[in-house]
Amino acid sequence: MSKQLSAETIYAALYGLPRGALRTELLAALRQARKTRRPRARGRDRRGQIPNRTAITARPAEVATRTVPGHWEGDLLKGARNGSAVGTLVERTTRLVLLASMDGTDATSAYRGFTKKLRPVPAPLRKTLTDDRGKEMAEHERLAQRLAIRIFFADPHSPGQRGTNENTNGLLRQYLPKGTDLSGDTQRELDAIAHRCQDRDWLSTKHRCEMSTVHR
Repeated sequence: MSKQLSAETIYAALYGLPRGALRTELLAALRQARKTRRPRARGRDRRGQIPNRTAITARPAEVATRTVPGHWEGDLLKGARNGSAVGTLVERTTRLVLLASMDGTDATSAYRGFTKKLRPVPAPLRKTLTDDRGKEMAEHERLAQRLAIRIFFADPHSPGQRGTNENTNGLLRQYLPKGTDLSGDTQRELDAIAHRCQDRDWLSTKHRCEMSTVHR
């Protein structure tokens, strides 16, 4: 009988190694190559409340299986001093990445950016969207109605509930570094970055299927 190790067990073992050349070499091999692990909880949620949100516990069970395409995770990548942002959307089954140009970091900008990128996606391939509780999602009801999509919100301080998006955001920082002004990136440039991401080894080719043709 074969045995499997969870990702949590592997990360705990790596970060639990004593300082030395072996630890440095192994941590450097991780996708984001963090020298220390981010805490899993960061205290009380200070981002305010979003009215009428639906908790992730109400999300359909099929989302967790990753066997049916059409379930997305979303977030914003913030620029210098949180003055600019790029919307990031990742489909959980195919790992397709969409990047949305935004005029600002407010809820209206998020609504417009996500609408523009998800509206061309065929309705059967945009079933749900899971986001965090950032105030930029305050217009989630309007977005859900416009796209005929169900939107769910992760629990506070639970990045693992949106792990695909969180990991992708970290990797996208290679193209959109922290501390830079992201307002200068055009939609065409962002589409090119997303396209390059599809060809990276960290996006498994076995999950591409027909989703890769949605925005060509």
